[in-house]
Amino acid sequence: METSKIAVVEDDPTLRDVLAYNLHKEHYAVVSAADGVEAIDLIRKEKPALVILDIMLPKLDGLEVCRILRQESSVPILMLTAKTDEIDKVVGLELGADDYVTKPFSIRELMARIKAMLRRAGVTHQPKALSSEPIKNLLKTKNLEIDLGRHRVTRGESVIELSPKEFDMLSFLLQHRGQVITRDQLLEHIWHYDYAGDSRTIDVHIRWLRQKIETNPTDPKYIITVRGVGYKFAE
Repeated sequence: METSKIAVVEDDPTLRDVLAYNLHKEHYAVVSAADGVEAIDLIRKEKPALVILDIMLPKLDGLEVCRILRQESSVPILMLTAKTDEIDKVVGLELGADDYVTKPFSIRELMARIKAMLRRAGVTHQPKALSSEPIKNLLKTKNLEIDLGRHRVTRGESVIELSPKEFDMLSFLLQHRGQVITRDQLLEHIWHYDYAGDSRTIDVHIRWLRQKIETNPTDPKYIITVRGVGYKFAE
């Protein structure tokens, strides 16, 4: 049995990354699209086991994408909406969507919905077998190296011990090096939507992270503060 493939159709790149990250953690294969026209082509080509579909999309909105897909396929569709208007949910279901969640949502709830929808569709999800070889997925900058497969950070010949949250935060910042990442984006990505804390948690973890990776934490060269906004990993 192959690993289940899920299509994520979402125009917000941060949320798209959050969804892909968490689906990969559950060992799903992920394909993604940022607008409705791209989504139709992608889904026709990739034939995913399930589609996560945002309602508010450029070029072609999610309701129209849902209508077109339902004329061609019975693929399970989980709709995302930021709207509280009940009519959008009703219309989506009438057009053939199987379920919906309203933003902001809990990642745990979303994953539970996905598993339930795949079960109802008769799809048995079987994760890929873990290779005995380490995953060769390295992020490098200056003298830091992050091995995503081994979940290890090294500086030169030295291994830097990080907590899981610190590792995820460093990986995310490095993957988006040069981009300013807001505290809310870090909360959504690292702690997900069901986290009940506030942005001060981010500042505390950044301070701990700097103490471990920076030569001089009071004059950081890697993780730069963008006052009033958030942080970025230096290019």
